[in-house]
Amino acid sequence: MYIVFFIIGFGASVIGAISGIGGGVIIKPVMDLVSGLGVASVSFLSSTTVLSMATVSLIRSRKSPVNINVKNTSMMAVGGILGGLAGKSLFDIVRTGFGNDKVIGVAQASILFVITLWVLLFYINKEKITPQHHTSLIFSVFIGLILGSFASFLGIGGGPINLAVLYFFFAMDSKTAALNSIFIIFFSQIANLLFTTLSGNLPEFEPVVLIIMIVGGITGGLTGSVLSHKMTNRAVDKLFMIVLIVIMILCVYNTISLIL
Repeated sequence: MYIVFFIIGFGASVIGAISGIGGGVIIKPVMDLVSGLGVASVSFLSSTTVLSMATVSLIRSRKSPVNINVKNTSMMAVGGILGGLAGKSLFDIVRTGFGNDKVIGVAQASILFVITLWVLLFYINKEKITPQHHTSLIFSVFIGLILGSFASFLGIGGGPINLAVLYFFFAMDSKTAALNSIFIIFFSQIANLLFTTLSGNLPEFEPVVLIIMIVGGITGGLTGSVLSHKMTNRAVDKLFMIVLIVIMILCVYNTISLIL
């Protein structure tokens, strides 16, 4: 089973590093499907893997011609940290209130399906949409807050919504949006993991599984960064839309499995 955990972490991180979705949006539904772990454990392992991927991707990006929009993206990262804390707090409140992991799992899968479907429709019609170019720092913080809250509550690290938001509100092309998304994910996941650890809500899991997932995240992030440099914006878009469809299929399957 350990090799399965590595494959999940590695594969999701490769795709996450290329497309900027973080990888958690893939890890979460796949782990829900095959791991047999509770939602809190899956969310923690997913966040840790995504942070590992984001770290190596950002280190590798120093040699990339694609740049981070330091001013606005830094403010989105600040918002992402606040949103990450808010989303994690909401997750803990809802989980404690219901006391049933199945209810939380269905809620997460359903919300993720709706978000993913919206993003897919957005990208299908992307050429018909005129992007905006916001420069307000307050607006950037607000956007980061929303993105961080969703990512943390759903346990997906970043998610597909980042790319659509960065394209629409900040006129970023696919590869630029991917790198800036990873930058935001990096800070929101640090906040999420610190909050989980310091609050004493660390879920149960085998330490070896955590190590394997981190190794998968690091190697996947390195591999994805290399592949990203060789891909065009159009190729990144195609990969992104394929991933969205797969995610929606997994969400539907997991929701039905939890209900039944």
